[in-house]
Amino acid sequence: MTTTRLLAVAFAIATSTAAVAQTVPMAPPTTNSTMPPAMSTNTGDSNTTAAPVAGANSFTQSQAGELLAKRGFTQVTGLVKDDHSVWRGNAVRDGKPFAVSVDYQGNVVAN
Repeated sequence: MTTTRLLAVAFAIATSTAAVAQTVPMAPPTTNSTMPPAMSTNTGDSNTTAAPVAGANSFTQSQAGELLAKRGFTQVTGLVKDDHSVWRGNAVRDGKPFAVSVDYQGNVVAN
């Protein structure tokens, strides 16, 4: 009877180890290249396609202007924080005038 118990325990250990060993790793996620990119009105200089994003903006007016300058905008005027804490103003890029905005994430949007 002891031999029977010993065999039962050995069998239980052997089968539980085999079950763990059969775990199949998941394949990495794939992208569907036939899907079009998300639509956006931003300049491609943003973290999200939903820019500008409303939120508590910690950028100062000067810092918002610096972000615009880093994106190639010059002649920044009228930069004012709106009711959604998004900096909005006007600027020029490549000789063309734009209405610009900078949100709390640092997204720069030009329309």
